[in-house]
Amino acid sequence: MLSTEKLAAKTLSTKLTPNEVQEIDNLVNAGLYLNSSDFLREAVRERLKAIKIIKLRDIDYDTAKKEILGYYKKYNKAFMSDVADDLELDIELVVNITDELIKEGRIKEV
Repeated sequence: MLSTEKLAAKTLSTKLTPNEVQEIDNLVNAGLYLNSSDFLREAVRERLKAIKIIKLRDIDYDTAKKEILGYYKKYNKAFMSDVADDLELDIELVVNITDELIKEGRIKEV
């Protein structure tokens, strides 16, 4: 559902050790951050970017094989982990199908 209503920012609280607070204060005093809130917002943003939840699709073997072959044709070279991530497929399935495609001569191992 779409809405023109803006989402309000939410304040979260947490407890930090005195050492952590001091380290943040040192960074603020060094001019790297405007204040401790600025540091915490940036830390949260960086952490959220670093964590990626991968949803695996449940598709049949032949469909997965066609998609994987298409991926390699499109990108020419790719790590199997990238294929798995981008196509949202199980890495073991991607490895098995890639090995099969190599044996069939449909793709080349680099």
